[in-house]
Amino acid sequence: MKQALLFEELSNKRVQCNLCERRCEIAPGDLGFCKTRKNIGGKLHTLVYGDISSISANPIEKKPFYHFWPGSIALTVGTYSCNFSCPWCQNWNISKSPPNPKLANYLSPEEFVAQVLRERCQGTSISFNEPTLLFEYSLDVFKLAKERGLYNTYVTNGYMTLEALRMLHDAGLDAMCIDVKGDAAAVRKYCGVDVEVVWRNVHEAKNFGMHVEVVNLIIPGVNDREEQLRELIKHHLREAGRETPLHFTSYYPAYKFDSPPTPVSTLERAHDIARSEGIEFVYLGNVPGHMYENTYCPNCGEILIKRFGLEFVKINLKGNCCPNCGHEIPIVGEILYNIYSA
Repeated sequence: MKQALLFEELSNKRVQCNLCERRCEIAPGDLGFCKTRKNIGGKLHTLVYGDISSISANPIEKKPFYHFWPGSIALTVGTYSCNFSCPWCQNWNISKSPPNPKLANYLSPEEFVAQVLRERCQGTSISFNEPTLLFEYSLDVFKLAKERGLYNTYVTNGYMTLEALRMLHDAGLDAMCIDVKGDAAAVRKYCGVDVEVVWRNVHEAKNFGMHVEVVNLIIPGVNDREEQLRELIKHHLREAGRETPLHFTSYYPAYKFDSPPTPVSTLERAHDIARSEGIEFVYLGNVPGHMYENTYCPNCGEILIKRFGLEFVKINLKGNCCPNCGHEIPIVGEILYNIYSA
């Protein structure tokens, strides 16, 4: 247990948490919405510093990142709980479980970074549940990782405060995969938050110089209507830009939702609308072998990276440029050909 970094002391020993834009006001002895922050004697404490629920070495494409260190491996950790209330959560077994400090599985930042190096990973990722809840831990990990030449990534709902985002950047956060749950009405109804905050953070992360990719889990009956998709695409163009990758991924029944999986035709429709509106790199996820897993040159249509799920089938680039027309493709970091080869 550690004292939290972002909070304001109020009257009567109440505190306001300033980690995410819920900005919970918490009475002494109480928890915030996410159940990872507790007011102890008028000071806010994190209950999850270094309490790791899951750890695994994953291809960076799993996040998904398709334009950031392609082919690399990130040692990935998560903790417990969430600051959203999504009833379809794919990782509900940890995101809907509150932390128990008495049973904490502690992994120090030093041990984490040592394991990254030992497993010959190229970087770190905080994921599985909402990584912002591991904020203080992330700052310590990122600084150590940077000293060892590693990259740092977040897979996030993007609801942190601007102060938190700035501190993450300053500590060494390189890239964010930001999950935009849908249009404003759907996100308010199902997640209980304001999606404009998420888009603001997409924009600000880009301004900070971070690599950003946006993902949208398309759920039948929730966020799959054409007008909803067009609203998301409009926001993407305005806040992220046409070169920022956009991933549409297939939903599968989980937690409180038992609707059938997303039809591939719905994903294809979303892809085609996004491309027709000018987004240059649009991908489909959770559909291994689909042609829209691949990276194509937005200028001439040449296939540049052919994928099957998380694997490379073919890499067809000259440096970061299309071999056919010379158009430069925005890719951060080295493409690690040695992991999967054509």
